Amino acid sequence: MPVTRRQFLLSAAAAATKPAAPRPALCLFSKHLPKLDYDALGRQVREFGFDGVDLTVRPGGHVLPENAARDLPRAAEAIRSHGLSLPMVTTALTSASDPAARPILSTAAGLGIPFFKLGYWYYRSPDVERTLAETKRDVEALAGLAKEYGIAAGFHNHSDDYVGAPVWDIRDIIANLDPRWIGYYFDPCHAVAEGGVAGWHIALRLALPRLKMVALKDFYWEKRGGRWEMIMCPLGEGMVEWPKFFSMLAAAKYAGPISLHVEYEPKDELAAIAHDLAFMRKQVAAAY
Repeated sequence: MPVTRRQFLLSAAAAATKPAAPRPALCLFSKHLPKLDYDALGRQVREFGFDGVDLTVRPGGHVLPENAARDLPRAAEAIRSHGLSLPMVTTALTSASDPAARPILSTAAGLGIPFFKLGYWYYRSPDVERTLAETKRDVEALAGLAKEYGIAAGFHNHSDDYVGAPVWDIRDIIANLDPRWIGYYFDPCHAVAEGGVAGWHIALRLALPRLKMVALKDFYWEKRGGRWEMIMCPLGEGMVEWPKFFSMLAAAKYAGPISLHVEYEPKDELAAIAHDLAFMRKQVAAAY
């Protein structure tokens, strides 16, 4: 049936007043601008057009762990002064007994930073069960601190001999912990490297109900010197199925931080960052 002018105007008004679906915050991992001070970091990230910063609070990072109580507020103020959000910090924390753990988490939580990335555990022993049990104890204690201060932790799935390379490791470690305070920091690049054709999206479906943060990078396999190697590359030039990945995020209404990692050592890193951000925005626009 033909639509009357009144019906059209009512539909247009309803569409105009309907709140936009929440979208993820596109952030830059501050590791890639290591020489910039806090104000310059915020200015550069704003000029790129990102929504926020994933700030390194770890040895060698923008904020040193031992100085977190003093320097993290300064960093947050400078970054936010450029209209950016600070939704997450990347730490190296693997133990609640680390002297820096409480200062980092209490300060970050007090600044309204909702998420932090855990450090890494490794399969350095042939006893897999023992390694998982030890990691689980460490993560449980850190999740307890997260709950105490009100800031949620994300466990990153990193390929190779890292605990959590297969996402099922992470599920085993965090399954019985409060999902408000510990969840997944999902990395589709490493999930594809470990999971192949179907494993990565099965892993993502597993992670989505308690997904906290997302890391973006891309890669392809190449044989060098008789060995297959994981070669990092610009987003969209590797093996990650980006349209499918973003469509799954959108279907789950994921609106947390997405952190861009530029791990492929480009000749012009600033141009590479701008290129990958444009790719990210295009994928988000198409999916959301």
